[in-house]
Amino acid sequence: MQAVSLVVIGSVAYDAIETPHGKRERTLGGSCTYIALTASYFAKTSIVGVVGEDFAEEDKAFLSSRGVDLEGLEQVPGKTFFWSGVYSADMNDRTTLQTDLNVFADFQPKLPASYAEMPYLFLGNIQPALQLGVQKQMTKARFVGGDTMNLWINLGKESLIETISHWDFLLINDSEARMLSGETNLRKAAEKILSYGPNTVVIKRGEYGAMLFREDTFFMVPGYLLESVFDPTGAGDCFAGGFTGYLVERGFDLRGKNVNMRDLHRAVIYGSVMGSFCCEDFGVERLRTLTRQEIDQRFDDFRRFTAF
Repeated sequence: MQAVSLVVIGSVAYDAIETPHGKRERTLGGSCTYIALTASYFAKTSIVGVVGEDFAEEDKAFLSSRGVDLEGLEQVPGKTFFWSGVYSADMNDRTTLQTDLNVFADFQPKLPASYAEMPYLFLGNIQPALQLGVQKQMTKARFVGGDTMNLWINLGKESLIETISHWDFLLINDSEARMLSGETNLRKAAEKILSYGPNTVVIKRGEYGAMLFREDTFFMVPGYLLESVFDPTGAGDCFAGGFTGYLVERGFDLRGKNVNMRDLHRAVIYGSVMGSFCCEDFGVERLRTLTRQEIDQRFDDFRRFTAF
């Protein structure tokens, strides 16, 4: 593992999930969890989040076993964020049954002193004002990105635009890109979002793949075709972990004038690869057995399947 760490901010949660393949009543989840675990295959990760008294020691042990630094994981009285949902037969739609923010409702990110000087930061899906506050604490960050969701676009679009204007990259899904930009065409949507400040925008399209945009170029990849999708929960966050983790591993700097587009394109493919592994089991279960050798093999498969 590298000494330099990727700091990840976001939710650490428990989920109850039902898909056509079965159900889990309580499984480890949360955006911060998925991102940190997948990024840890490429670089050392450190998380900033909050959990309640019910957060199991075995889940802490699992995160630590993957090299995730838990110094920034705050444990306070109360219950851990809980989400419950059920997926449609084709798993393209899901219905949220229950959302209990619990201790996450009062989450105020607290960065350990050792984190503040780290150069790599990923801001998971939390309130934009909190994201900006964290970035201001990271005085030496030279690689900053994150994601958002429709809630924050609806509640405070101007605040969100102000926050992402300080980022190097934004990861966002296709429907949210249209909401944020006001454009229905995704190429025009990306151009509008780039005008807000980030130099790189990645639009995730679920099973249909992803598109990366910069000022003068764009890159498209299909989704990795799985024989069976058990649970798509967290796939977008795993994409974020693979994309960001690979760039951190490469010591990437999106602010430089001579950006290596080949590595940037490879990062998109690693993001797609990690998202695909996530779908092979419930919650984070596939990440308990996944190896870097399997990841690199699927990367090579992906390259072979898309070569022409």
